[in-house]
Amino acid sequence: MARIRIPSTIVILFVMVQTGFLLFMYARYSSFMPQSEEKPSQVHILILSSWRSGSSFVGQLFSQHPSVFYLMEPAWHVWVTMYQNSAKVLHMAVRDLVRSVFLCDMSVFDAYMPWKRNLSDLFQWAVSRALCSAPACDSFQRTDITSEMACKTLCGRYPFSKVEEACKTYSHVVIKEVRFFDLKVLYPLLTDPSLNLKIIHLVRDPRAVVKSREQSIKALARDNGIVLSTNGTKVEDGKYKVMQEICRSHVQIYETATLKPPNFLKDRYLMIRFEDLVKDPLSEISEMYKFADLTLTPTLKSWIYNITHGQGPGKKREAFKITSRDAVSVSQAWRNVLSFQKIKKIQEVCKGAINMLGYQLVDSEKEQRDLSLDLVLPRRQNQFSWSSFNPKH
Repeated sequence: MARIRIPSTIVILFVMVQTGFLLFMYARYSSFMPQSEEKPSQVHILILSSWRSGSSFVGQLFSQHPSVFYLMEPAWHVWVTMYQNSAKVLHMAVRDLVRSVFLCDMSVFDAYMPWKRNLSDLFQWAVSRALCSAPACDSFQRTDITSEMACKTLCGRYPFSKVEEACKTYSHVVIKEVRFFDLKVLYPLLTDPSLNLKIIHLVRDPRAVVKSREQSIKALARDNGIVLSTNGTKVEDGKYKVMQEICRSHVQIYETATLKPPNFLKDRYLMIRFEDLVKDPLSEISEMYKFADLTLTPTLKSWIYNITHGQGPGKKREAFKITSRDAVSVSQAWRNVLSFQKIKKIQEVCKGAINMLGYQLVDSEKEQRDLSLDLVLPRRQNQFSWSSFNPKH
């Protein structure tokens, strides 16, 4: 039987054509297949801050948005249940709870609230517009601006299962937390493919933070003990040891996010100063919304103007309330209230944070009281976001 001999060059050419065709078909087919590395449909935003830094106000800027499911400090339940531990030890439990909430898995609260519960058992639930409107509560619409008092009156008896049900219906899940002191603790969340996490790091002049903390000494005593690892003993922080830890944490978070950060942080970290926010609310809020892939609505614009243009700095009994105030007056109140001796102590323990965050130290009581002297320095070009970050430099 005669054999047909095919030149090797023809064989090679045929194999190349066949391989090319198969690669083309695979590429075309795979383009219609779901990609495992696609971002989740929900956007997850963590407002990372410390006590008395204006974080409740920033939380409300997100909570009132009709596309946002918001929870205020859900890790409060971890700290209350495990208060004899240190903040460092509790970091992992807090992180796990935050991850579950971002994924709308509210079974994580079974460990901290084992009894049959309603919405009202969740810490500060009534400041969440999402828990005051459908499907969590039938009393308000998603486009309504809700008030804490009205929500408490009308929605508290709804079952806790409504938290998870509501969460799954929103495009954005936003959590405000004051219980993280190290950005690296959040790396597992930032690299988790099931999350689309972005971090807004809110800071405030430490001197203003101390002034605000002095309005809430007893309310913060248990948290102070956890920060200082006192095995459950409450602390009132007269020596500013807690402030020292808070300032240290802001330095750590900022430096980790901006000095040779990992690639997975790119475009996922934004620092906001409270003083810039109250000076030019709409501009700063627009920047935060753009970062979070949200749009500022006319209703929200009007509400934001009203909430930041009240008659005064607010009363002591309103320390934990979001009321209409003169926001600029709030941000500068420490300059007239605190003694210069206190200011010197705060500047001593927080000097690094004050300098790094862009605030001006005062050398005398005269400088402190002179409100014409702006102690909030202009933002450096790439100090607060990744917009101009170049890893080659």
